[in-house]
Amino acid sequence: MFSVAVKKRRGSFELNAQFESPTPGVVALFGRSGCGKSTLVQVIAGLLDADVGRIALDDSLLLDTAAQVNVPAERRRIGVVFQDPRLFPHMSVAANLDYGRKRAAPPFFVTLDAVADLLGIGHLMDRRTHQLSGGEQQRVAIGRALLSQPHLLLLDEPLASLDAARRSEVLPYLESLRDQLAVPMAYVSHDFDEVLRLATHLVLMDAGRTIAQGELTAMSLNAELRSIIGPEAVGAIIEGTVLDPDGLSGLTRIRVGRGELKVEPLQAAVGAKLRVQLLARDLIVATSAPRDLSVRNVIEGVVTQLVNDSGGSDLVSIDIGGALIMARITCAATRELLLAPGRPVWALVKSVSLRGHLGGLLHARA
Repeated sequence: MFSVAVKKRRGSFELNAQFESPTPGVVALFGRSGCGKSTLVQVIAGLLDADVGRIALDDSLLLDTAAQVNVPAERRRIGVVFQDPRLFPHMSVAANLDYGRKRAAPPFFVTLDAVADLLGIGHLMDRRTHQLSGGEQQRVAIGRALLSQPHLLLLDEPLASLDAARRSEVLPYLESLRDQLAVPMAYVSHDFDEVLRLATHLVLMDAGRTIAQGELTAMSLNAELRSIIGPEAVGAIIEGTVLDPDGLSGLTRIRVGRGELKVEPLQAAVGAKLRVQLLARDLIVATSAPRDLSVRNVIEGVVTQLVNDSGGSDLVSIDIGGALIMARITCAATRELLLAPGRPVWALVKSVSLRGHLGGLLHARA
């Protein structure tokens, strides 16, 4: 378990953050710019002293002001990657990586060859950092941090300075770190798509405080999250399992709750786990079993909750058998359909976004 409870005042700004997340995994610190995410990272890393608090990682106590424990930053076994790669410009890629290796202490869990292979930087070893693209520089910075053999990897908006193409280049490597190494990671971002792709646990921050936290699929329905990401990104994130392809159409079948989605063929093995995002705007609700429609996917469920949303609409939560999804419909439709908790309904799915646990964004039309 990674446990943090700290307070820090800097001028008029006060950080008051508490969270716990399972290890290994990726805990995302998410919120609007200026909410205190980077300050919290500096306190966790030991680069900034907390006024009061406690930080523990599994069996290691890093900070406990009540017990007068404060492990120095260089002994916390934490690797930090910032928005700016902070590479040494007078050194080659190999020398930059070697700097991280020389700072390491046993036990060693990853080698230079493994890091080079994992991050795709083996062919860059003889280059100077000014010869690298922004995405390559950031991958080298991550590699240097890994070679210090950290017990925790902190990534403070590592993709914020990159354009969309370079972000897309680096994200699959971060997913590989999550899936192939057992190093706990704390990932700071204000980009929800990055969080959706990487996080296993989500901590929401606002004005220096942690306002909500939990496992990502449960947090996708959180009202505080909706207020941050805006109405267009609101929706459910659920776990799916790849089934045998549909015999007639060849479409990939994905089990979600007690229902099933059919999407365009994917290069994914039967039994593979996928993260499925169903945006509220892409669901249509029916109170009788639909037929003769062009929409491929219809999932049966039961209404669990109705929440009034902005702009004359309601958010309808639907239990599809062990998983919750959410649809946005007009308030008038809610009244006309006589929707209420316990009512059986059918959700028509217009579009699905799939993210593989073992690599990359998979997008498929439903």
